[in-house]
Amino acid sequence: MAKKLYRSQKQKVIAGVCGGLGEYFDLDVNLVRLIFVAISLFSVVVPLVIFYVIAWAIIPVKEKGK
Repeated sequence: MAKKLYRSQKQKVIAGVCGGLGEYFDLDVNLVRLIFVAISLFSVVVPLVIFYVIAWAIIPVKEKGK
């Protein structure tokens, strides 16, 4: 069965995008968040904020039964 990317309902702070990425890649969610913040700071924040909002809109929420 193929893995699917979902926004996390358990590991969410804002929308669950970083939590979903952490679950998908089997990484610690806090590590994903730190990487996201570090890249945001080095890329003058705007590009990754735009990425986060787009990901929030297109990545579906994982239902409780899945």
